Amino acid sequence: MKSAQYKGNREVAVGTSEAIQPGPGEARLEVAFCGICGTDIHIFHGSMDQRVSKPQIIGHEASATVAEIGEGVTSVAVGDRVAVRPLCFGEPSNFDNGHAHVGKNLKFIGIDMPGGMQSSWTVPAYTLHALPESLSLQHGAMIEPAAVACHDVRLGEVVEGETCVVIGGGPIGLLIGLVAMQKGAKVILSEVNPSRLDLAKTLGFEVVDPTKQNLPEAVSKLTDGQMADCVFEVSGSAPGVEVMTELPNVRGRIVMVAIHPQPKPVNLFKFFWSEIKMIGARLYEQEDFDEAIQLASSGKLHLDKLITQVNPIDQVQETFEAIDANPDGIKYLIQCS
Repeated sequence: MKSAQYKGNREVAVGTSEAIQPGPGEARLEVAFCGICGTDIHIFHGSMDQRVSKPQIIGHEASATVAEIGEGVTSVAVGDRVAVRPLCFGEPSNFDNGHAHVGKNLKFIGIDMPGGMQSSWTVPAYTLHALPESLSLQHGAMIEPAAVACHDVRLGEVVEGETCVVIGGGPIGLLIGLVAMQKGAKVILSEVNPSRLDLAKTLGFEVVDPTKQNLPEAVSKLTDGQMADCVFEVSGSAPGVEVMTELPNVRGRIVMVAIHPQPKPVNLFKFFWSEIKMIGARLYEQEDFDEAIQLASSGKLHLDKLITQVNPIDQVQETFEAIDANPDGIKYLIQCS
């Protein structure tokens, strides 16, 4: 059996994957596909070397078939097709305030412990969500990022008839837009990459290239001066943070999706003046996976349009290098079976 192991220095090598018999409360999976996430790219670039052990089997956007179950497991059965919610909660803390998905002792499977880019993978059974037969295993590997989008839109409290602006048209930004559209919202996407703008148009979004248009002026024109009810900052860029406070209407919301490891200037006066609300959104909860599976199986997320390439695990190094070389790409999948 094979696995993709990060070894440092921009190297992801193909190694072995051992079939680990599941213990109580665990299940062993035969992994079908595993998506490459922006976090995996950060790992590849060495940006997370202080956190990631080496060699480490990476990957967390996985679809699989249950091969074995451990004692006491009743939530899944051998042969079930599943997506994995890759969170290991650890000991509860008073700090968590009941929200274990961002808890103090949370471990992320695929970063802090071995991940899904391997043929055989043993995980806690509570991480598994059954996939309907109508959903392909390729699309099943897209459930994890789709759940991120469902969580972001849910925390943004988007409702029918509202206008959303999404800053950043990568995989998560596009999925946020698609989920918001399913809530009945109008979506305006701000993105600098022409190829991604073209894709966004085919998905039904209004699009703005902020290098060619003034984004607040464009949003004002597209909304007859009403501006946005909810803004999603997904770009992770200083210009995105700078402009996000110019876009909401009175009592509008800003959802901070992107990771900003270093502080950036934010116009706090805008929050006071228009009673704007800012919401942090990280990861997902069980209900977000359930919604993502429902939307994906209905075909409303257009996942085929978001998959750029599917490569065998033997080509994992070349795939990471291809992502670096192709800014137009959206989602690359590794076939692990």
